[in-house]
Amino acid sequence: MIEAKDLCKHYGSIIAVDHLSFTVGPGEVLGFLGPNGAGKSTTMKILTGFLAPTSGSATVYGHDIVDDSLAARRRIGYLPEGAPSYGEMTVDQFLTFVARARGIEAGHIIATVGSAIERLNLGTVVHQSIETLSKGFRRRVGLAQAILHDPDVLILDEPTDGLDPNQKYEVRRLIGAMASDKIIVISTHILEEVAAVCNRAMIISEGRLLADDTPSGLLARSRYHNAVTLVVENPHRAASVLSELPEVAKAELHGRELTVFPTGDGLFEAVSRAVSTHGWDVRELRLEAGRLNEVFREITGGAAAS
Repeated sequence: MIEAKDLCKHYGSIIAVDHLSFTVGPGEVLGFLGPNGAGKSTTMKILTGFLAPTSGSATVYGHDIVDDSLAARRRIGYLPEGAPSYGEMTVDQFLTFVARARGIEAGHIIATVGSAIERLNLGTVVHQSIETLSKGFRRRVGLAQAILHDPDVLILDEPTDGLDPNQKYEVRRLIGAMASDKIIVISTHILEEVAAVCNRAMIISEGRLLADDTPSGLLARSRYHNAVTLVVENPHRAASVLSELPEVAKAELHGRELTVFPTGDGLFEAVSRAVSTHGWDVRELRLEAGRLNEVFREITGGAAAS
């Protein structure tokens, strides 16, 4: 597993990581969530041996990331922030270079590189120089080099940054396919990423751990959890009627969107009956799982996520 104990990283008077401790085991897809400047990328650089901590320690499958750095890094695939590469190389040349640097046997390099190209749908640009690629393709090349040696640990910093919706879907599908026997840590400030691919989420701000839960557990903290939202033709009338129901604790109106909050169980059924009884023209009716952006703002003290 990955084990971080009391990690700290200081840049002069600036504290980027502040006594951070956690463990991650195989089968976990950990979403590392926080506002810009929270310390996510710094923590990832420590875990991958790119930065030494000011204090504290981190191990990867028992290998200390400072004292036994090479052994630890052999177990890791890393997509850094910005997906850096050698722009003058073609995609094929770059991945072949990485395969050799990773110590993959010469007889297996062509097949290994070909597999990564296929998994990331890079076939159309394989002979194109990386500097001429779009941001989305460069990100996919970065992910291809991270998975090239089939590592036990994947540490991915903003893996879908710059990708279009179809590309995001493919990358998330790939992460899901690899998740059963690997440790995967995904740093992001995109809230939808956590709900889409992670089975665990940690929220940090100013380098400190503020929450560690499942995505569903975080959603359950939302005041919108099990609320019901309607888009209705006459929202003021609907709000007045629904407010009288025993299942409704409170009603909030935002334009034509009406949200009612539960006193207990049975709210969705009660609202559905009221809609049918009064014959309202309802364009949308949904049971809320919760709103992760609201939980995020509350936990981080209002820091905005983009």
